[in-house]
Amino acid sequence: MGINFHDPKNSRTYTDREAGSEWKRYMRKILAGRSVTNAVDVGCGGGIYSKALAELGAHTVTGIDSSEASLSGARADRGGDERLRFVYGEAQNTGLEDGQADLVVIRAVIHHLPELARAFAEASRILRAGGIVAVQDRTPEDCLIPGSETHIRGWIFTCFPCLAEVEKKRRWHSEKVTGHLKAAGFTSVTSAHLWETRREYDGKEALLDDLAKRKGRSLLHELNNRELRELITYMDGRLEEGRPIIEKDRWTMWTGVKKEAD
Repeated sequence: MGINFHDPKNSRTYTDREAGSEWKRYMRKILAGRSVTNAVDVGCGGGIYSKALAELGAHTVTGIDSSEASLSGARADRGGDERLRFVYGEAQNTGLEDGQADLVVIRAVIHHLPELARAFAEASRILRAGGIVAVQDRTPEDCLIPGSETHIRGWIFTCFPCLAEVEKKRRWHSEKVTGHLKAAGFTSVTSAHLWETRREYDGKEALLDDLAKRKGRSLLHELNNRELRELITYMDGRLEEGRPIIEKDRWTMWTGVKKEAD
């Protein structure tokens, strides 16, 4: 079935939460005190990470997305922050000018792309020399870590192994991403793992409500309504009553620097 990112009903699917503190610390680390005049958030969705980039000190942040529904949600959730703008574009064709960005973030996007060369070439084009690209996504290994009260995704795959097969087919292996970044001309390419807090819940009822709404989980759109109810029942039996839940996911983070002109 899959999620329809263009359906207005899904405009708020990727809003209403904040970037994890672990993510902010990681970004500070890779920026190493550099000033960011212009940042670009490719595949910004509801603008969660666009807002986080502004909080980290970026003077302006341009969120790019190919879904007008998602952009509508991002604009509504902007809170009047004039540093943020959200415009239509694609990872392979942002529509932005050459060399305008100090930082390009491509988060949770590449698993939707059939190939990486054009997206990484586009990131290089819009970066100034010496600018940084930060790519964040899950590899198959990240996704298939066993489930626990903090790693809810693993339990989803225990309940529905068929979804694990979907994940393995759509996720890029780390060495492929690294190779494509280098082929696009990026230097100092590195990769690292990051456990990022996805959301904190007061109790399991709030988590189960998120699951019922398929909130922020495109993979759940692969399930029909009956299967989704089955998943919720399974999770209800796994989770304890009256305990807060701090849900985390493991990601792989790749970074590279656009080389200076010869």
